[in-house]
Amino acid sequence: MRIVLASASPRRRDLLQAFGLSFDVLPPDIPEVRTGDPAEAVLANARAKARAVAEQVREGALVLGVDTDVALDGRLLGKADTEPDARERLEALSGRTHEVLSGLAVLLPHRAGEHAEERTAIETSQVTFVPLDAAVIDLYLASGEWRDRAGAYAVQGLGSMLIERVEGDLANVIGLPLRRLLALTPELAEEARP
Repeated sequence: MRIVLASASPRRRDLLQAFGLSFDVLPPDIPEVRTGDPAEAVLANARAKARAVAEQVREGALVLGVDTDVALDGRLLGKADTEPDARERLEALSGRTHEVLSGLAVLLPHRAGEHAEERTAIETSQVTFVPLDAAVIDLYLASGEWRDRAGAYAVQGLGSMLIERVEGDLANVIGLPLRRLLALTPELAEEARP
């Protein structure tokens, strides 16, 4: 079965490769929803990514769309474009618990003229930051690791020093909730070759 990841995220590629899946990568170019209910927004984005890529690939492919973001006080933080934006996000997260939400949308292989079956899910993890002083924030910003990261941090890298605890799926915080993906699409276990 051909599997297509509708994402440019290197973290998602790494997680799928570690699982032993062979797949193609085709990042979609879509406008993303960043307002409204955070869970609804990440799911809408995942669906839009999967559907956009499904239109580009021939039938017979499983298409996976994923969107992960950080929510604080009921709003999505998104990725920081600049270092001052990243500082603002880290200061807001300092000493607090936030949610990391991932929307998953899987379009199953189908034949020409048929509609693809769509399966969706949302995964939520709770992440608590330690209180951050200016020196720690400066050090983290200088690393550049905040770039292209929801919430301006990476749990699996230097950003681990910012985190007191993670409740829920760590892979979700990295960017792809593997347990939820397998529950949603058990067919992938048959395709995996660890």
